[in-house]
Parts: sequence; C-alpha cells; structure tokens
Amino acid sequence: MAKTTPATRALDMLGIAYTLAVYDYNPGDERVGMQAAAAIGVDPARVFKTLMMEADGKPVCVLIPSDREAALKKVAALFGAKHAMMMVPTAAERLTGYHVGGISPLGQKRRVPMAVDASALTFDTVFVNGGQRGLQAQLAPADLIGALTAKTADLLGA
Repeated sequence: MAKTTPATRALDMLGIAYTLAVYDYNPGDERVGMQAAAAIGVDPARVFKTLMMEADGKPVCVLIPSDREAALKKVAALFGAKHAMMMVPTAAERLTGYHVGGISPLGQKRRVPMAVDASALTFDTVFVNGGQRGLQAQLAPADLIGALTAKTADLLGA
C-alpha cells in the first residue's frame, strides 16, 4: 500500500505532525469507520468518518465520529442552508478525487466548506482517512481543524 496520498502530501506541506495506521479494508463492510476503529484498536469515537454532503445543493464535507450519525438539520444550519443530504457516491468521488471508503477530508481535488464535530476537541488525537482504503492518519484535532479551515459544532443526531 502506498503511504503517499494527496492527504499525506497536504499534511506534509503544512508541516503537520501525523502518524499512519494501515489496516485490511473490507469492501463489503457498510460501516467503514467502525471497521477502521476495530482494525486499529481504538475507540470508534476517535475515528472520524468523512461525509460528503450537499447543503441546499452545494457541496460540503462533514467529519463526525464513526459510531455516530449526522443530524442533517444541524449540518444545514451550520452552513446557512435549509436542507442537507448525503452526496451521491459517484459525485463524491468525482469532487474529491478519492474512492468511497478512502475519502479523506485532506487533499481533496476541489476545496469545499468543511465542518468537524466538536467532540474531536475532547481527544489528544483523532483519526481520519489518509486518502485511500485501509489507511488512517492520526493527528491533533486542532491541527486537523486548522488544515481544513473547518468550522466546529455539534453535528450529531440523537
């Protein structure tokens, strides 16, 4: 597995410290973030899944803990929209340059507004997809938020 991806190049360019965790990706698993957390042996609340969404038809990227679901109304409100919905997988791949299951918030082909659930700030480090299936990048949440120029808010559903 190549450990140099657009995501790791973006982190390197910004001088952000990170470590990589590699695991065996199972394409049949519906909950990729949960699979990653189990494979690398960390609390699923520390592994943030990348959700490509649309807020009033405009693309946005939302990071939430892998064991939780996004509250669409909260996502919409954060981006000043009335409605939010998941992006169609083929559109997410075209927009980001990554394959579903390997979409990183870092190094995406096209920059979109970003948001990270505020729970990330309760950890010393969090994990996000490193830019390919089976690769997670571990970094400080403040570094992640800064690298993404992301908003932080409670984005979780009940």
